Amino acid sequence: MFDGIQRRVVSLWFPRLASDRVLRQHLRNGPFALTLKQQNVNRIYCLNGEATQLGLHQGMSYADARAFCPNLQSAPADPTKDQHFLHILRRWATRYCPWVGVEGADGLVLDVTGSTHLLGGERAMIVDMRRRLSRAGLSVQIGLGNTRGAAWALAHYGEGIAPSSDDMLSALGSLPVAALRLDEKTSVALQRLGLRKICDLAAAPRAPLTRRFGPSLLLRLDQALGTQPEEITPLKDPPRYGVRITFPEPIGLLTDVIAGTERLLIQLCRKLKTQEKGARMLCITLRRVDQDQQQVELRLARPLRDPTRILPLFERGLAEVDAGFGIDQLRLEATQVAPLPVRQISHMSDRGTDKLDDLISRLGTRVGLDNIQRFLPADSHIPERSFLIAPASYSEPKSGWANAKPRPLCLFLPEPIAGTGPQPPSRFRWRRMSLTTGRATGPERIAPEWWLDDENWCSGLRDYWRVETTQGRRLWLFYTPQNPGWFVQGEFA
Repeated sequence: MFDGIQRRVVSLWFPRLASDRVLRQHLRNGPFALTLKQQNVNRIYCLNGEATQLGLHQGMSYADARAFCPNLQSAPADPTKDQHFLHILRRWATRYCPWVGVEGADGLVLDVTGSTHLLGGERAMIVDMRRRLSRAGLSVQIGLGNTRGAAWALAHYGEGIAPSSDDMLSALGSLPVAALRLDEKTSVALQRLGLRKICDLAAAPRAPLTRRFGPSLLLRLDQALGTQPEEITPLKDPPRYGVRITFPEPIGLLTDVIAGTERLLIQLCRKLKTQEKGARMLCITLRRVDQDQQQVELRLARPLRDPTRILPLFERGLAEVDAGFGIDQLRLEATQVAPLPVRQISHMSDRGTDKLDDLISRLGTRVGLDNIQRFLPADSHIPERSFLIAPASYSEPKSGWANAKPRPLCLFLPEPIAGTGPQPPSRFRWRRMSLTTGRATGPERIAPEWWLDDENWCSGLRDYWRVETTQGRRLWLFYTPQNPGWFVQGEFA
């Protein structure tokens, strides 16, 4: 009881949350399953209703499922996206009450005490929940009781509404002991003792049960019946990083807009610093007096919260804004943030990295950050696999390649040239040029990576030579001993 009002709790269980999320985006007819690789075995992670009716169940191997159901459609599971979707549902559930928490990986718990009358009563609220979720394509089981444990038990094992009374045993007594949120081992052990239902467990002597199963068993029972309290902790919404300023008189000069943006940046960066965050994407909205709005978006190469570095990056976008009859409001928001811990500042700090990041951000506003890329070393001795290409804004520069042997700056597909024997040819023709070998350094034998299927390396070993020609060309040649032949693959600067 709380101030004379009986506490009421709602439990929402989404038994097919993962598959419903995928089928909402890509509707498929027939049995469908999501698979997840566990201990080198693809297992069923979540099923739709048709697959469950065919006898498939969570945890069985995907190969066995295909044997039972040859027309089973499948897709890889993504638990991270499932949790993100569950948090979206949590925000939606705040329309019914402010106290909403997450229950495991596929459920929500709501403390609706004192708020059910706003929706026409408990039964009308449950009907509204079910109707809205069904329209969204989600399967749900709902339970309502005086306690969190009672609501969970009703949602999972006896969907319904428990009467608003202090006697929860009459509503839960016929449910199995697994409805008390017990692990499978404890539940099976209780059934072997003949304690199959909650009423059987409540009538059994407490001392022997405590000695055998520990205090957690009876704690779950008391929480469900309401003799022990159990709190519902709502999740906080993530902080929003946005500031705005309204002008008493409209402004239209670029200098005034930049001055207003600078004031907003100082306030926003102060908020980011308290949370040890940095902005990756900023958006400033300029509202004109005719209620039209224009937006300028800025993407940064690195998380940043320094107003003096961010403001010059905004100037190009703000210069293209049409002020019309004047701008009366500016709103600045960090739409994407990333962790940025506080760093120790000293006179020995290197500012070269900051200048490079600012340059990448400036170029990114014109050509797009994803189009600015860098080469990164890869852990492979195969020339074609010794580097990676990654966006510069989402990668860190590395010191260099681990291979001590020199590598050409220009690397291309092998081009055959005339030559015989394991020694580099004294004269050869390449790209319509007649070249003479002046000095050759090598060989460097490189073996193929047998665990990779690479058609270009199926021929086997390669002996690489660094050849300097009398004409000034410095080429990278290799010889294939198992299938005699010479090729040019790169050119040194």
